[in-house]
This record gives sequence, C-alpha cells and structure tokens, in this order.
Amino acid sequence: MSRQNIHIAVTGLNNTDNPGPGVPLIRGIRESADLNVRIIGLAYENLEPGIYMPEITDKSYLIPYPSSGTKVFLNRIMEIHEQERIDLIIPNFDAELYTFIKSEKLLAQQGVRTFLPTLEQLEERSKALLPAFGKKYGFKVPDSREIVNTQDIANLEDDFDYPVLVKGKFYDAYFAYNEEQVTSHFNKIVSKWGLPVIVQEYIKGTEVNVVALGDGTGRTVGAVSMRKQYITDKGKAWGGITIDDPRMMEITRDLIGKTKWRGGMELEMIRTSSSEYYLIEINPRIPAWVYLAVGAGQNLPEAMVKLAMGLDVPSMEKYQTGKMFIRYSWDMLGDISQFEKITMNGEL
Repeated sequence: MSRQNIHIAVTGLNNTDNPGPGVPLIRGIRESADLNVRIIGLAYENLEPGIYMPEITDKSYLIPYPSSGTKVFLNRIMEIHEQERIDLIIPNFDAELYTFIKSEKLLAQQGVRTFLPTLEQLEERSKALLPAFGKKYGFKVPDSREIVNTQDIANLEDDFDYPVLVKGKFYDAYFAYNEEQVTSHFNKIVSKWGLPVIVQEYIKGTEVNVVALGDGTGRTVGAVSMRKQYITDKGKAWGGITIDDPRMMEITRDLIGKTKWRGGMELEMIRTSSSEYYLIEINPRIPAWVYLAVGAGQNLPEAMVKLAMGLDVPSMEKYQTGKMFIRYSWDMLGDISQFEKITMNGEL
C-alpha cells in the first residue's frame, strides 16, 4: 500500500491533569507505516500543551468554543481549511460533537471528512438516557435520574441509597454520601457544564474500561480493555494495565453490533464480585488513554483515519495483555514569542 498523504485537524490538545485525547491520538497516527500526515492542531486555549509539544502538531490554530455559535465556529474552521486543505477533522471532546455531527454534510461539501456517530447514536447513549439505552439493547445499567434544581435533591432518598454518583452531562463525576454533598456537587457541575445533572446509583465493584472502534455497519474494528491502577482526584486514569476479559469484549462487540456505532468510543463498566457487568458510561469518542491500545498492538487512531478516508481496515482481534501505562509531568520549555504568536495571530 502506498503511503497516503493526508491533512488531519485534531482537537483536544489540553494534555494536563485532565487530559484530552488529542495528543495520544496524534502519536498513534504518526506511528502509522501507511499514512503520511500533516497534523493541524485546533486549540481552544492558548496554553494547551499540545500546541507547544515538539513533533505533535505541524501547525496549530486557535478556534472559538462551539458555544460561541455554529456559524462563528464553522467560519473559523473554513478559514483554517482555506489555508491547510483539511482532509479530515477528528474532534475529541463530547461538547464539540453535536456541532460537528450537525455540520457533517456541510463539511463534506467542502471536502472535509469526519468519522462520527449519528446524532441519534450520540443522544441515546447520553448519561441521562442510559437506563433506557440499557433496556433497549439488553445491558445492565445502574438506575439514574436527572435533577434540574436543588428541590429534586430532597427526594433522592426515596429511590437511592447513599453513596451515589453525581455527574455532569459532559464531564465530571463525584461521590456523594449525603444530601448536602449532592447539593455541593450539583452547584459545582451546573456552574461548569449547565443542566441537567445526573444522579446515578452506586454499584460496588471494580471499574474496567474498553476503548473500541466501530465502522458504522456493526463491525468492531478493534477493542482493548484495561483496568485503572491510579486515578486522579478528577477521576482520570493516571495509570492502567491491559487485561484479558472475554466477557467485556463480548459486551463491547454486542453493543457495537446492535447500535452500528460509527467512530471511537469508551465503555466504562463495573465488574461486581459476582462477575456481573454494569455499563455506567459510554463516552462517544476516543479516550485519553488510547495510546495504551497502540502500545498493546491495536493502533485504533490509525484505523480510524483509514476508515474515514474510505480505506479497508481488517478487524483487530488480539492485543498484548499486561501492557501498562503511567502518565507523568514534564517541564517543557519554550519561548514567549510562541505564546505571543498564538495569542496575537491565532496560529503557531
């Protein structure tokens, strides 16, 4: 196969203690033996580390948040497209996906490809609708409820035993052991992510995760499971190890087969002491720990790019178990001129 020359725009360059998937995804793409790529970084803030990291992006641009409005957002994307001839955009934040999915046809008319789930797929796996999702497709899911004001909190004890999990519609999850803690977490989440807030039943067991890629026809192109070994105060995996869990793989392939999921996803599950599996969250994009899958033998970022470009990608069944990742902090030095350029010109 001849090497494909592709211009790929990637978001999620915030490689901090709450890391985005952009940097590890780019690392996987760059390790491809078949793809010759130019990586265009799309950043929301001028201090996202991926802007400055050597050999990550070839050029980076500041873009407005999707909350600024679809027209403003897409106009900026088209400005960058005029300069870079973008072949493919890979968004890596939940909050971006509605805008990109709704704009998929418009982007395609301009020659910009995406590889994303449908709007229906995105919405039905949302945290608020997860119980209905589980009932529809036959997966065990914890009970949950949307709350939209503090008055709803007083009634939780009628249906839930403490502790419970309090979750934002896009990100953040906190344990709460009483009504006061639910109220505190509710206020914190609303100020950051807005309504609704989801209260979810706590299932005791071991959290296990799967990163997977579906081709949109029901086929699982690849999937790798891992167990978190170290978790930050933000609930992010700072260390993990690949595991052999046939039941998790069976659930993953069953879910992708039934939903015909298109794109990357992360399944978060709880495995109980009696070996029952509860699906507690479906993240509709590649997770930040995806480079572990690359290291274990499944280059899912590369496979996603090939699928988006219409290339054949065989299914990947095997991966190395016992492969471990550990994140670490690294002081990266730069020059104030770099910061000035991205801040003043919107590009670097």
